[in-house]
Amino acid sequence: MIALPLLGAALLLLGGRRTDGWGPLLATVLSWASFVVGVLVILQLRGLAPEDRALQLPLWEWVSAGDFSVTAGLLLDPLSLTFVMLITFVGSLIHVYSLGYMEHDPDKRRFFAYLNLFVAAMLVLVLADSYLLLFVGWEGVGLASYLLIGFWNRNPAFATAANKAFIVNRIGDAGLITAMALMLTTFGALDYATVHGSAGGASGTMLTLIGLALLLGAAGKSAQFPLQSWLGDAMAGPTPVSALIHAATMVTAGVYLVARSQAIYDLTPDARLVVALVGTVTLVYGAIVGCAKDDIKKALAASTMSQIGYMMLAVGLGPIGYTFAIFHLLTHGFFKAGMFLGAGSVMHAMNDRVDMRRFGALSGKVRTTWLTFAAGWVAIIGVPFLSGWWSKDLIIEAAFVGEGWRPWFFGLAALVTAGITAFYMSRLFFMTFHGKARWEDDAHPHESGLLMTVPMMVLALGSLGLGAALWPTGILSSWLEPVFGHVEHDEPVIPVLAIQVAVFVLMLAGVALAWLRYGRDEVPVVAPRGSLLTRAARADLYQDDVNEAFFRGPTDAVVQTLVETDRTLVEGSLTGGTAAGLTGAAGVLRRAQNGFVRSYALTMLLGIVAVLGAVWVMQ
Repeated sequence: MIALPLLGAALLLLGGRRTDGWGPLLATVLSWASFVVGVLVILQLRGLAPEDRALQLPLWEWVSAGDFSVTAGLLLDPLSLTFVMLITFVGSLIHVYSLGYMEHDPDKRRFFAYLNLFVAAMLVLVLADSYLLLFVGWEGVGLASYLLIGFWNRNPAFATAANKAFIVNRIGDAGLITAMALMLTTFGALDYATVHGSAGGASGTMLTLIGLALLLGAAGKSAQFPLQSWLGDAMAGPTPVSALIHAATMVTAGVYLVARSQAIYDLTPDARLVVALVGTVTLVYGAIVGCAKDDIKKALAASTMSQIGYMMLAVGLGPIGYTFAIFHLLTHGFFKAGMFLGAGSVMHAMNDRVDMRRFGALSGKVRTTWLTFAAGWVAIIGVPFLSGWWSKDLIIEAAFVGEGWRPWFFGLAALVTAGITAFYMSRLFFMTFHGKARWEDDAHPHESGLLMTVPMMVLALGSLGLGAALWPTGILSSWLEPVFGHVEHDEPVIPVLAIQVAVFVLMLAGVALAWLRYGRDEVPVVAPRGSLLTRAARADLYQDDVNEAFFRGPTDAVVQTLVETDRTLVEGSLTGGTAAGLTGAAGVLRRAQNGFVRSYALTMLLGIVAVLGAVWVMQ
């Protein structure tokens, strides 16, 4: 499974221009071959008793230092193979789509090499049997995403977007590295079997620290608060990249990490509560931002952030939510990948424009794209009996389970956001495909070719029917039961029927409001100034300004002050002796002190408030 796409990446990168003609097709074939191997392994596991469905595949002794050793090996169990199916099937469809989308790009061979590299790295991440090997795949997908986001790096803005994604993810990676250091200190090992098996003997404080460090890594990779700032800018990459990385695979890696570490989180309710809080904040944050975006890809990116927030909320709920999170992850992978590919088809028809205010009335011009996109739209807003209805409603119902303030806080946030989701996704759909045409004079909308539309059709079918195929039949819950145990059915604080009716009513209200404003009424070509909240949402709730003021600014001040101090010390010593150098350096420090202290004092004050607030919530 791993070697085939890795071989493709090596051949295309090392073969150079000699592989231009046949390289993209080879990469696509190898991705499908990896999918076939995955299917065969699943069939093998299905033939075993449920308690035996975890195959260890040791490869070689990797790290050996005294009594410590790590064997590179793979873990083939229902959880890892569920991700394998999503990665290889949706990933292979995106390879096929890319054959049409990148047909005229002179560097398409390099693009397909990066796609194969990404698939291989993602498979290492989910198939690893230790946190250390998982980290290899973790960094591999980080590298591949950097290369793909910045694929058209001749555009400085695109190169900057790739850098931003890379740097923000490195902050998350520091959390994962810290978690591994704590595991080594506590358990003396990094393999899942030892760490999870010994978790019960560790102190609650240590488990909480490990859980929070793992969450920091998950937040970076899955664009969760407070490390969500990179996802919108990452839309600079070619659209197939957005479908593969930012819908179906890499952004779900954080959910996988938390779910895989359930043995730790089940023993630390405090860290698990923080996971749920982070997911809740992000699902609301992404929904608010999505309501104001006019760039079709950035609106979908905000939606992805919000939907992954639902998944993080679910895993933060504990045993009752693990299976629901993976279920929503699967359905979301289909309908969001389909809509991203649909957005690419619209861009293909509209001279690569992304401004929805310059679209409208495309349903009659790109009918296949319209129908397949509509399948994703009705799935994500939760039309009954479609995929999103099955998976998202389960999370909302589970969020209302519990005692005290938690079910009301998590449940109401998830419920209200479902209505907001229906609004902003309907806004996107109506602005793009309905209403009056608002095209530029040089636009001549036309449907994409079969290489692009056939993958969209397959994903549309999954958007409509995957939920019904997996949940009422019990296929998914029974498949994941050896990993997560039996799915809990605790009663929420509000009757289930009342929750379902409320979700349905909010969904209808969101669609109706979007139709009145963006389907029936005329849409201004230039966005009106809007309310304060609208302007804030357009600016991503000023996330970059916050990062600049509280993190990058003070850090730059530290570096610049140290550099200037060093320079003054050296120059003063050369001209007037050591005493003069020290005097000059002291002057630099005094001049920098006021602004630096004010900036860092504000940062520390906010940090103290956040910590005290978290402690109060935990108590």
